[in-house]
Amino acid sequence: MQNVFPPRSLTVLDTLANIGLIFFLFLAGLELDLKSLRQSGNRVLAIAMAGISLPFVIGIGSSFVLKQTIAKGADSAAFLVFMGVALSITAFPVLARILAELKLLTTNVGRTAMSAAAINDIAAWILLALAVALSGHDRSPLVSLWVFLAGCGFVICAILIVPPIFKWMSQRCHEGEPVEEVYICATLAAVLAAGFVTDAIGIHAMFGAFVVGILVPSDGPFASALVEKVEDLVSGLFLPLYFVSSGLKTNVATIKGAQSWGLLVFVIFTASFGKILGTLVVSLFCKVPFNEALVLGFLMNCKGLVELIVLNIGKDRKVLNDQTFAIMVLMAVFTTFITTPLVTAVYKPARKGKIVDYKYRTIGRKNANSQLRILTCFHGARNIPSMINLIEASRGIRKGDALCVYAMHLKEFSERSSTILMVHKARRNGLPFWNKGHHADSNHVIVAFEAYRQLSQVSIRPMIAISSMNNIHEDICATAERKGAAVIILPFHKHQRLDGSLNITRNDFRWVNKRVLEHAPCSVGIFVDRGLGGTSHVSASNVSYRVTVLFFGGGDDREALAYGTRMAEHPGIRLLVIRFVGEPMNEGEIVRVDVGDSTGTKLISQDEEFLDEFKAKIANDDSIIYEEKVVKDGAETVAIICELNSCNLFLVGSRPASEVASAMKRSECPELGPVGGLLASQDYPTTASVLVMQQYQNGAPINFTISDSEMEEHVPDRDSESA
Repeated sequence: MQNVFPPRSLTVLDTLANIGLIFFLFLAGLELDLKSLRQSGNRVLAIAMAGISLPFVIGIGSSFVLKQTIAKGADSAAFLVFMGVALSITAFPVLARILAELKLLTTNVGRTAMSAAAINDIAAWILLALAVALSGHDRSPLVSLWVFLAGCGFVICAILIVPPIFKWMSQRCHEGEPVEEVYICATLAAVLAAGFVTDAIGIHAMFGAFVVGILVPSDGPFASALVEKVEDLVSGLFLPLYFVSSGLKTNVATIKGAQSWGLLVFVIFTASFGKILGTLVVSLFCKVPFNEALVLGFLMNCKGLVELIVLNIGKDRKVLNDQTFAIMVLMAVFTTFITTPLVTAVYKPARKGKIVDYKYRTIGRKNANSQLRILTCFHGARNIPSMINLIEASRGIRKGDALCVYAMHLKEFSERSSTILMVHKARRNGLPFWNKGHHADSNHVIVAFEAYRQLSQVSIRPMIAISSMNNIHEDICATAERKGAAVIILPFHKHQRLDGSLNITRNDFRWVNKRVLEHAPCSVGIFVDRGLGGTSHVSASNVSYRVTVLFFGGGDDREALAYGTRMAEHPGIRLLVIRFVGEPMNEGEIVRVDVGDSTGTKLISQDEEFLDEFKAKIANDDSIIYEEKVVKDGAETVAIICELNSCNLFLVGSRPASEVASAMKRSECPELGPVGGLLASQDYPTTASVLVMQQYQNGAPINFTISDSEMEEHVPDRDSESA
């Protein structure tokens, strides 16, 4: 202890920790959306008030027990208020992240809990300001009254001065342009100045920062740039130092003997009982189902970092002694720890229930005039131009509602405060997923698709999925089923560099694609983008693409050909279909050796029947060319494919039912299959994009596997079959 944290270092540590606390409270104020709170309704307000009042009363009651045992010398009035606040507070930022991890942000329970916690947060900070005003030895009641009145005066002055200034700054910052550094520096200086004023008044410096954060407009590019500049330093360096400072002040050794441990159990019980019971009773009174009301109680019982802030202030003000502080810290840790297990044990979101079945889960269908619904996913602005050009190529020539596209922006939920802001905006626009209106905070992604919708008259609905990368595939699959999508189009985990080579963007994206392929309720396409149509949207009149379908046989190849046929309806697209046929001897061996019973005959008959219908459709269509190539082995197949490098887009199946395709060199990306892997490899000389299709087969298991070592090292999979 003396070597790692010598006494002379503690002053510097506490100073940095408190600077971090000031800016954290500023970011916490930015996270709170007062507009949405005003619209939250009487039910949320009643639940929030019940979640504060009953625990506050119980906290005051428990403070008498502590004063008679381990806190005999504490200042009475300040100790009562501190205990009430400590037991009644709900950690809004921690709760938001718990809800996001449990995928409850978009449910009624999540929305209610977030709004109630935000109201709880504001009320708790007001009560804490009262407690700080009352604390301090040798203070007369007049001094406490002056501190309280001066604090109220500060808030009133801030309300009059701060919003106009920051509204003026926000208006001078335009979407897509960098924010001038002078505005950022002025804001940070204002935060420190507000902290200085409240500290001089006698209230903690963090209150000034919190008030400024609430009053800064959270819409527009200015708030986003502000958060981006501040949050990494705060969350990455300063806040961990605050935890270190809190840990150094917590001496668990002071909790010894039956009395101390009994008081710890007593405090945990009273804190949890007051929160859960108060929230439960009022929720039931507001006609919330019992299951949801109980979960709301568990969620509102979450303490976290905000509780530590309250306790540290109490200890610094000499209101809480070492033993009381240690008991309260352990209570905060325990109540936060049990929140997630209790919620998962009690509550199962309704969205995981049975979803109504729908008819068209593939592109290939008997009724060619039925509406095609596509769910296209993208991670950022880099994917947008090619995705829009792919949508343009997919719309055919029929008017009306022949094509409906859901454009889902996949955003990773992280520990950054800006994620909470992003969730607020999405909730205000109507989560679970898509943006219903035109708002000033609409980002360039939404604007791009909105512009395309107006130009092309295609029904496009921009959406936002906010989740962690390890389970965002659940959002994709659930949305596809809920919206009745026939195909999900995913971006490949590699992007094209300036020299034409494909570079890994993030390996997490590959895991997302793999899980969607395994669990998708419809067909799936993985889009290897090599700049289809260039870096901007190509208008319908200027579309001039050559699309090539490589057909070997099987459901995936039939799906690829069905998509190609759909694209060929566009007047600017020329379609070339190459069918690879094994030599008669090899073809006989396929049926006799590899395919048992009647499966082989059925598979071949399905392909032949599908191709016969296709040939009948294109008999008088000059824009479609159909050719057959007889090949004897994989090498000859690869040689023919390598000659086809002059098109704009390849359409292939991920699991071709052909021995010549299976005999090709295994790809380092099994999810693309042997043919798609060849077209996406560095060895294949082409500038064409590739769309690899997997047909929906009523929940049939996917045969390819990707090992953990392969995902990390990006080496070819030598143990798994891709067909």
